[in-house]
Amino acid sequence: MTRIVYYTSTSLDGYLADSNDSLDWLFAVEGGREAIAEGEQFVSGVTVQVEGSTTYRWLIEHEDLIAHPEKWQKFYGDRKTFVFTTRTDLPVVPGADITFVSGPPADHIDRILTAAGDGDVWVIGGGALAAEFAKIGHLDEIRLSIAPVTLGSGAPLLPGGFDSTRLRLTSVHQTGQFIMATFDVT
Repeated sequence: MTRIVYYTSTSLDGYLADSNDSLDWLFAVEGGREAIAEGEQFVSGVTVQVEGSTTYRWLIEHEDLIAHPEKWQKFYGDRKTFVFTTRTDLPVVPGADITFVSGPPADHIDRILTAAGDGDVWVIGGGALAAEFAKIGHLDEIRLSIAPVTLGSGAPLLPGGFDSTRLRLTSVHQTGQFIMATFDVT
């Protein structure tokens, strides 16, 4: 059965990116390779990924994907990608299976689930997009890689509220310097 999973890294104080929308802080944490390897195990069951335009833009710029589209294949393989955006100026990574959509996830959920087939859907980011999936009852799990860093400000992990009746901790362990935590969303 297809699951929709928000899998991301976060600072200890709950930010995905710093106030400049950068993830450089994340790559400076010791033990990151182990956390990445663990993430690759999860990604092996993913057939569709969804992300917001800020996440997509950061990937394009940080990895220079227009000049080096082979990096897209390294990170994402042949997975179908839906980018939620209101922007009309986003470049398309050559050879990548990307569909730009606008509006809330509810407008596209059937198409996303159909594209996923028997695989999982990975909500890459950001937090506001994951919260929108949760709001319509289509977020099954949250997987967090929590880094020993505080940022003080930036892009929040999950804007909006989840009370304890909506989240159930199912596993927690250490990977390098990261706390890996998984929650079922009800």
